Amino acid sequence: TTFEMDAKHGTDYHERFKKFLIYVQQNDLVVDGCMTDARGDRSKSPGQQPDPDAYLHVVEKREDGIVVRGCKLHQTGMINSHEILVMPNNALKEDEQEWAVCFAVPTDAPGMLYVYGRQSCDTRKLEDNKIDVGNINFGGQEVMTIFNNVFVPWERVFMNGETDFSTTLVERFAGYHRQSYGGCKVGTGDTLIGAVKAITDYNGASKASHVKDKIVEMCHLNETLFACGIACSAAGRKTAAGNYLIDLLLANICKQNVTRFPYEIARIAQDLAGGLLVTQPSAQDYDNPEIGPLVKKYTQAADDSEKRQRMLRYIENLTMGCGAVGYLTESMHGAGSPQAQRIMISRLIDLQHRKDLAEKLCGIQENHDIDWK
Repeated sequence: TTFEMDAKHGTDYHERFKKFLIYVQQNDLVVDGCMTDARGDRSKSPGQQPDPDAYLHVVEKREDGIVVRGCKLHQTGMINSHEILVMPNNALKEDEQEWAVCFAVPTDAPGMLYVYGRQSCDTRKLEDNKIDVGNINFGGQEVMTIFNNVFVPWERVFMNGETDFSTTLVERFAGYHRQSYGGCKVGTGDTLIGAVKAITDYNGASKASHVKDKIVEMCHLNETLFACGIACSAAGRKTAAGNYLIDLLLANICKQNVTRFPYEIARIAQDLAGGLLVTQPSAQDYDNPEIGPLVKKYTQAADDSEKRQRMLRYIENLTMGCGAVGYLTESMHGAGSPQAQRIMISRLIDLQHRKDLAEKLCGIQENHDIDWK
C-alpha cells in the first residue's frame, strides 16, 4: 500500500516502512497491528463525531513529526509487544484527512496508556492452587490502548492524509488477519479435540460409536478451517511492490467459517465432557483433608480423578472461561465481525460470471464467449 501511495502521490512512505520492517526483523520484535477505534456513534463517520477522538487522529503537525490522540480497543497481546503499527479503522471521506494516518511507535512511548480488560474466571489466576484456571501455563489479554497526545517522528509515519488509500489498507490488513485465523484458531481447536479425546478416555466412553462420530465431526470442522487458511495463502499473488498478497475472497471465506465452526466444536466438547464440566468442586475441595478423599472417590471414573479434574478445567477454560475470549468471541469479532466478511464476499465474488456459465449450459447464451476457468 505504501508503494502504491508513493507512485500516486510522490511520497516516500515505502522507504520509511521498509526501514521500519528491517529494524523489526533484525531485532526480532513483536508488533501489534492496531486498527479498531472506539468509534463513538456508529451512525456517524469520524468527521461527524461529537468527539473527534472517537477515532484516532492527528492533532498537531510539527517539523519533526506528528502528535496523535485517540484510543484503539480490543488489542490482543498488546502488552506483550515491542512496537505498535497503527492504521485507520475504516473508509474515510476526502475531508477526513486527519484520521487517515498510519504510523509505528514503541509500546513504551510517552503518552501511551493501557487499561487491562476483564475475562471470565480471571480471578482464579490469583488463587494458590492453579488447577481451576484450566490452562495453567498460558493465557492472553486484551487492552484498551490510549494514545494521549503521542508524538510520532516523520520517519515512522507511513500515511498522513491519503484518504483515498484508507479503504485499501483496511481491506488488505483485514484480509491477512482473516487468513491467519485459519491457523491460530485451528491450533487451539487441536488442543480442545485432544482434551475431549482424553476426557472420553477417562470417562470410559471413548469406544461408544456416537462419541467417535462426534469427535470426527470436530476434526472435520477444524481441518476445514485449516484448509481455508492454506487455500487463501496458496492462491495469493505477487504485488508490484514485490510482496505477496493472499487471495482476499478466500481469506474472507476462511474468517466467515471461523465465526461459526469453533462454536460448534465447543458445543460438541461440552456435550462429550458431561455435566461435571460445570458442577465440579473447586481445587480447594479436592485438597481439603476432611472432604477431599470423598470428592476424589466420587469424581473418579475409568481413570485417576485428578486427570479428570484437570482436563475438565481445560475444556471449561476454552469453552466458557478465560480461553473462550480468544477461541470463541475473538473468532466471532476478531479481524472483523461476520457482516464485514459478508460485505467483502459480496464485493469480490463474480456472480455475473456464474450466471453466464449457467445460461451457457442451459442453451440460453449459445453465442456467449465465456472464460471457463
